[in-house]
Order: sequence, then structure tokens, then C-alpha cells
Amino acid sequence: MAKGNWATTEDRKLIRFAMRAPMLERDEEAELAISWQQDRDEHALKRLTESHLRLAISSASKYRHYGLPAADLIQEGTIGLMEAAYRFEISREVRFSTYANWWVRAAVQDYVLRNWSIVRTGTTSAHKSLFFNLKRLKARMGVDPDRPLSFNARNQIADEMGVKLRDVEAMEGRMTANDRSLNAPVADESAQEWQDLLVSDAPQPEAIFMDSHDSLKKSDLIEQAMENLTERETFIIRQRQLKEDGVTLAVLGGQLGISKERVRQLEAQALGKLKQAIVRLVGDPIVAGLADG
Repeated sequence: MAKGNWATTEDRKLIRFAMRAPMLERDEEAELAISWQQDRDEHALKRLTESHLRLAISSASKYRHYGLPAADLIQEGTIGLMEAAYRFEISREVRFSTYANWWVRAAVQDYVLRNWSIVRTGTTSAHKSLFFNLKRLKARMGVDPDRPLSFNARNQIADEMGVKLRDVEAMEGRMTANDRSLNAPVADESAQEWQDLLVSDAPQPEAIFMDSHDSLKKSDLIEQAMENLTERETFIIRQRQLKEDGVTLAVLGGQLGISKERVRQLEAQALGKLKQAIVRLVGDPIVAGLADG
């Protein structure tokens, strides 16, 4: 079952222990499941899982080619056994091994998906199915596992698996691309690392400085232009235009003791004054829009 370097000495001891564990009769496993589910009898859970530990080992061995430690795979399979013990329904009249097999396999597969790569491999049932079947299908079609599929081959797999073509393309690309350190050199004896080639969406320092500088100039320009407004107009502009959450016309009308329509008229009048003042200050009508909104 466990060959080569897949299982360590400790793993092989566990495997021998599992193979020697006595099998349970139908009535025994039903009683143990009930004791665990109803009374949380941990001894019952221990007996039930130990007697079926060979299921976890068998499932783990099927996924040994993914390069993950045997102990971890077996442990995940054991977690699947415990989940099955918690959910086992005696009324279904099936043996616990039949019921638990699905939970064990699902637990091991989920672990492989989470740990096969530092990049998340798949999130949908289609991706999961492709991850565990793509190599087998490529082998059956006589395609070298390290070579890309043709368009027709990808279509054939998509039809056979009942998934979308883009899912096949995405999973094939993911499985043929190995994880690579961003600190690895681009080429032998090269000082350039892969991270040096990553494109950043963040603005450059020069752009940040220019934006900040322009923002300060605009603010200063508006402050100078506002010297041409009356006290009430200045209050309205600050409350309506220069606050992150502008105050409504109705609220300002209540504060000033005037109608909201009058507030709107005063705001429009103040904005017109600001535009004229800014044009005078910079000598360019194009910048008059700085006082809008």
C-alpha cells in the first residue's frame, strides 16, 4: 500500500496497527456510533475510527503522488472518519465503511487541494474534479503530461467531464506551472529576480508628489477666491461643497432661517463668484471648473 519513500518508519507502524485492528460487526458499529452521537462517548469514537483506520490509509495512499507527507494525508483521512461518525445515520441500513468512504476521500482531497500549491488551486466542484482527473484523461488520450493539450483535446475533456472549456484551460495552466519563488533569479548568474518584473498598480512617487502638490495649489486657489464671498456664502460653500458629506439644502435653510430654494440660489451665486475670482487669479478660464461641485 505504501511504497518507496512515501511512508516513514512511524507511518509504517501506524499502517501495521491499522491492519491489525479488529473489524466490527454491523450491530457493534451501530452501537458505537449511537454512543458517540448521543453520549459523546470518546471511547466509542476511538474504537469506531480505529477499526476503520485502514480506510484513511487506503485513501491517503491513492494521493501519495502529490508529494505530501503520508502522516498528514492519513490524519486528514482520520478527520473524515470522525466526521462520518458524527453524521452516520443508522436508519440508512448501510455499513459504516460504505458511508465513511465518501467523507474520508473528501477530507483527503480537500487537503491535497489546499496544500499541493501555495497558490489556491481550485474553488469550484469543476476545478476539483479536473484537478484529480486531468492527468488520467491526458494519459488515456496519449498526451504527454508535461505538454499542453490541443484545442480539440481540451474540448473533448470539457465535454466528457461536463465542465466549461475555460475551466479546463485554467486548470491545465495551473497544473503545468510550478510554484516559483519571487526571489529566484530570472536566469543563471543573473542579478535580476522575478519580483523585479512584477508590474505594480500603485502610483509612482513622482505621481504621488504631483497629485499632492496640485491638490495643495487647488486648495490654496479656492481659499483665495473665497475671500470674495460674503460670510453667508462662505458658510454655504464650506458646508455644501468642501465637506466630504455635504449638508442638504433643507438643513442649511433651517440653520440660516431661510428656505432651501434660497439656499440653492445663494450657492449658485457663490459658485459664480468663485469661478470669476479664480479666472482673475490664474488668468485662464479653463480652470474656472475648479469651483464646480
